[in-house]
Amino acid sequence: MATTSFKGVQEIEKESFEKLSKEFGYKNIMAAPHLVKVNVSVATGSAMKKDRKRNELVIDRLAKITGQHPTLRKAKQSVASFKIREGDPIGVAVTLRGARMFGFLDKVFNVALPRTKDFRGVNRTSVDNIGNMTFGIKEHTIFPEIKDEELKDIFGMAITLVSTAKTKEEATRFFELIGVPFKKA
Repeated sequence: MATTSFKGVQEIEKESFEKLSKEFGYKNIMAAPHLVKVNVSVATGSAMKKDRKRNELVIDRLAKITGQHPTLRKAKQSVASFKIREGDPIGVAVTLRGARMFGFLDKVFNVALPRTKDFRGVNRTSVDNIGNMTFGIKEHTIFPEIKDEELKDIFGMAITLVSTAKTKEEATRFFELIGVPFKKA
């Protein structure tokens, strides 16, 4: 696994605790928000059922991007209007934790997102009321692991950052401190 220039988890949590304790009055480091996990998911819908090679392609490229083998997600119930039956494969997902999670976030915020066309920052509205943040990426080709020869099948993905923040304000401030490039107000 390649080394990154991203700070250690303990350093990030310590710095964020010092700043957040002044703003929100935390007395204990365990009361301050911290990052639990990052979920990366790709929904492919019924296209996976028709073309098995697309399924393998999405799994392979997502494994290259995240550094971890993704799992195949299946439909929980049948939906007749979408021609999906219970148990049909409809997506691929990866859950990252620990050092791999912070390495992936470093790559997303410092390498991939700045490579997107007309990138101005992540919307602050992507933080929900329970302290999590979800944003989408339209093309997986912004990641450096994807070669130019592999540009024929482009897919998007959703990235969810799960934190222990209790409110939207705490979560937004915490995400700012760990390096999320929010849009300037």
